[in-house]
Amino acid sequence: MVKLTAAATTSIPRTVIFALTLIYGLAGLFQRDPWKTEDAIGFGGMFTAYQGSLQDWLVPHLAGREAALGAPLPYWLGGFLMECFGPLIGLANASRLYSALCFFAAAIAIWYATYLLGRRREVQPMALAVGGQPQSKAYGMTLADGALLIFLACVGLAQRAHETTPMMAQLMGISLVLYGTVRGLDKPWQGGAWTGLGIMVLALSSNLYLTILVALATVSAVFISNARLRFRWSLTSVVLGLIGFALWPLLWSLFDLNESQRANALDAWLNVPPMQSSPSAESMGFLGVNFWLYAWPVWPLAIVAMVHWAREKSAGSWRAPHLCIPLGLILSGIIYVLLRVDANEHDLIVLIPPMAILAIFSLPILKRNLISFIDWLAMLSFTLIGLAIWVIWLAKVTGFPASTAANVARFIPGYQAQFSLSAFVTAIGITGLWIAVIRWRTSRAPKVIWRCLIISASGTVLMWVLLMTLWLSTINYAKTYRFVAERLVQAVPKDARCIDTSNIGSSQLASFSYFTKLPLRDDASCPYVLTHSQLEAKAYASLNQKTITLLWEDRRAADRAERLRLYRVTPE
Repeated sequence: MVKLTAAATTSIPRTVIFALTLIYGLAGLFQRDPWKTEDAIGFGGMFTAYQGSLQDWLVPHLAGREAALGAPLPYWLGGFLMECFGPLIGLANASRLYSALCFFAAAIAIWYATYLLGRRREVQPMALAVGGQPQSKAYGMTLADGALLIFLACVGLAQRAHETTPMMAQLMGISLVLYGTVRGLDKPWQGGAWTGLGIMVLALSSNLYLTILVALATVSAVFISNARLRFRWSLTSVVLGLIGFALWPLLWSLFDLNESQRANALDAWLNVPPMQSSPSAESMGFLGVNFWLYAWPVWPLAIVAMVHWAREKSAGSWRAPHLCIPLGLILSGIIYVLLRVDANEHDLIVLIPPMAILAIFSLPILKRNLISFIDWLAMLSFTLIGLAIWVIWLAKVTGFPASTAANVARFIPGYQAQFSLSAFVTAIGITGLWIAVIRWRTSRAPKVIWRCLIISASGTVLMWVLLMTLWLSTINYAKTYRFVAERLVQAVPKDARCIDTSNIGSSQLASFSYFTKLPLRDDASCPYVLTHSQLEAKAYASLNQKTITLLWEDRRAADRAERLRLYRVTPE
């Protein structure tokens, strides 16, 4: 049991928590192109569905490439938003409303799940002899605010939460599963509906392995927990979950997909991303290296909470719902990452919602020295990062300091910096708010339990907003294929009827399909070949007794390793 006064659990002002979440969720979604790799691939699938036929909606893929991208929900949502808002704000901006939708839905689900757990009897602070302990509702709201702050403070979410990737729908799905399971403790019908909806979202946005892992982990956590969920929760969640598994194959039958298309979609559902039967040294190495920074400051707080509450006899030990349910989903996420063939940072996003909820239960028992360490580390780190962002921006715009300006020019040659008054004013405003938060935290020494989170959450928002205002044009220049695509259009002969794209990546194909109207498709019979491998082009020509002539060679300014080449192919 913990000892707390009502004053220590005073909630964060609604305007503050709402403004932080809204600013963070929307910053960086607009006025930019699809960015290289996963962001461009996700957008490409949405764009193909938007301008394509019913078949393109049923089996999401990139224009000119038949291979299915995976489960369809992210592309359905993105394509629908492009239909609704594309004419008003542009197709690329409209597609990223999908990311905002998933992010805000996940944030709301995390808040309410924590609020419900924070009201439970086993986590309430000890009743004080003279009274003055917090009420259960106020305590739950304070913990919920803290969980949302932890979620916002997670370093790894900054860029990943603003990209058009299927992982954003997976983030929403896992958060809904968490909320539904907790809600089912007191309202089984309602909780089962939300849990089933979360499983449905996962089934339609990820591969079957992740969905099954999450479902099994949730059921196992419920059975191990000392707070049994009722039959009505189980029935509702199972029925809706099965509908989620059956919906996509049912659509294949209703709209008469042929066997080849069905096999393509099923293979993507099972193997996108590709999985392995047991953890590999590479996946374990990836998790061991990347997890700690990505999930900072969530993981140390989660460990503190787990150790403390597992020893707390009055809370029912480790079988208490506020431990069991998040831990089950954390375990399923770790297993999923370890079974990935090529694990990357996007996969780690499924760990954040349950870890944020578990971590918040460390706040009532954190020692003052640990709170001070977290605060000062966050304050120092984000202040230095913010200062660096300002100095480099100043160098880009004014040329001073000269050495910094020269480094920028070397890394992104050809970039011409332009002053944006709106971006400058926004950056000044967010920097002023950061200074105000630091002043409040250091001068008043507040006793509220969420005090160690406000600096970390505000710092993450500061860093991201500064990047998406002062640096947005620079990052966009470095990550977009727009300028390469424009030069490619000039190099392609006017009579070109087909350009083979079999040897370029999905990100490149998606970008060129959007930025150009060239006849791109994976077809070895095309008289032109676009590739990034000179050796592959020569091997292809030799094998097929053809001659290739280099017409064009180019690259993105910020990528020294990549070379894109256009060849004319003629018979020998």
